[in-house]
Amino acid sequence: MRVFVTGATGWVGSAVIEELRDAGHSVVALARSDDAAAALASAGIAVHRGSLEDLESLRAGAAASDAVIHTAFSHDFARFAENGAAERSAIDALGSALAGTGRPLIVTSGVALIAPGRMVTEDDVRDPNAAPFPRDPESAAAAAAARGVRVSVIRLSPSVHGKGDHGFVPIVVGLAREHGVSAYVGDGNNRWPGVHRRDAARLYRLALERSAEHAVYHAVADEGVPFREIAGVIGRRLNLPVVSISGDDVDAHFGWFTRFAQIDAGASSTKTRQSLAWHPTEPALLDDLDSAAYFPS
Repeated sequence: MRVFVTGATGWVGSAVIEELRDAGHSVVALARSDDAAAALASAGIAVHRGSLEDLESLRAGAAASDAVIHTAFSHDFARFAENGAAERSAIDALGSALAGTGRPLIVTSGVALIAPGRMVTEDDVRDPNAAPFPRDPESAAAAAAARGVRVSVIRLSPSVHGKGDHGFVPIVVGLAREHGVSAYVGDGNNRWPGVHRRDAARLYRLALERSAEHAVYHAVADEGVPFREIAGVIGRRLNLPVVSISGDDVDAHFGWFTRFAQIDAGASSTKTRQSLAWHPTEPALLDDLDSAAYFPS
């Protein structure tokens, strides 16, 4: 299958294209920069020049492929609202090229903000009355489905971990180093799901090959690791105190990351495992965190 992938040089996307290539699929990757194009070409991946803002390049890439996997997103939090709008426009463009063809579009989302405070399943949708959030790929995916696109959604865990991780867990590690304590909020029982990068990549491939319509899948191996336990591993590895914080100390320690540090985002992947025979095999979040990969000497 010829698969057009956005975000192919990113943390998740780069694992996805490896998984697809190793399974015998032909991958065409979106590349914005010369450096990205060169890296992809050196790995034997066909390059399609363009960007999320170049909607015509997205339509052309999708139209020339048998399927599309969208993993791209700019995590520049200073431009979070603009980046969220750009992503929705990109999904709309990809969908417009696939409408009525029966070819699948897989859109990347997350489990964290679907229904904070309770265990989320694949059948849940985000409460439309919840506090607004700049990133909303699932609404764009639903709009594409309404136009006849065979679209499905993969919701990633807040922590997609593994060697080379530059996501949420390294941010928490960096804040502990900066402040001299490894902190959690209140009792620290708020839950973070986790999934290893390679397990997540395998889920994308299985979802592609299943080509289910209007399906939602959860890339969740650990259903909910208490944040206190994450802070505990970080404190032990850095030889720092592990402390509970509250009130103004939360913003002082976590800054812009406060919302994520407090969120209780337990999520189940039971339905995903059953429907795709997906069984995570890589290290769990706490085991992976407790390694030299996250604490280089």
